[in-house]
Amino acid sequence: MKTSKQVVWITGASSGIGREMALQYGAKNYAVAVSARRMDLLDALVKEIVKQGGDAFAVFCDVTDESSIQRAISQIVDQYGKIDIAVANAGGGVIEFLENLSREEWTRQLAINVIGLAMTVKYVLPELKKTKGRLVLIGSIAAYIPNPYLSAYGASKAAVHNIGESLQVELLGTGVTCTTIHPGFVDSNITRVDNKGHFNPNAKDPRPSNLMWPTDKAVKDMIRAIDKRKKLAVITGHGKVFVFLGRFFPRLARVMMAKQIKEISKSL
Repeated sequence: MKTSKQVVWITGASSGIGREMALQYGAKNYAVAVSARRMDLLDALVKEIVKQGGDAFAVFCDVTDESSIQRAISQIVDQYGKIDIAVANAGGGVIEFLENLSREEWTRQLAINVIGLAMTVKYVLPELKKTKGRLVLIGSIAAYIPNPYLSAYGASKAAVHNIGESLQVELLGTGVTCTTIHPGFVDSNITRVDNKGHFNPNAKDPRPSNLMWPTDKAVKDMIRAIDKRKKLAVITGHGKVFVFLGRFFPRLARVMMAKQIKEISKSL
């Protein structure tokens, strides 16, 4: 099956930002390929997109397994004939004070957010070069600011930022563009997955609720940046403020985050 539509592939699409992005691209008449490990949620998402008149296809993908990534890309190309946009969204957060983190927790964090993203890029780039497509990396404002209680997550997103910067150079002349997106606090399930990868719907979200952006609002801004092939996009108003402070007033950023960690400690 081939399609004349633009084909977008979104990893980590079973919930949160990935799921909302799939819905919005589906509404824009893209052919949407969604991947994750939870196929039941992906199948439900595909049904929702199709019910709204869209075109969607679900494929299993565990980004910590190279062969799984390769199989997913092969299945998508078999289904649609091409990939025009690839969104490396799959990720998670290891949450704990650094002195308490184990080697296994660090390994899991980097395996998903850094190596998994890098392998996704590695194997999808040949397809994107055929279409002069768009590559999208989902980072976080944590790449720019101190991250007490989230040091492993912040380190992983700093790596994503640097990967994006490196790709800006590596992709020159290929026709492929890379957009690195750094969201602030966006409503999602990221804090409801524990350090071993188990989902707990009742887990507390330590992020400040007064700063949380609705997922649909944040994703609209993300898609706008992807459409414009921007190199970098910081999403949410507070995110832009935090990044500015982190870059130009680091001492103030440290003071602010020290106050934040006191509030987090009270809720633990």
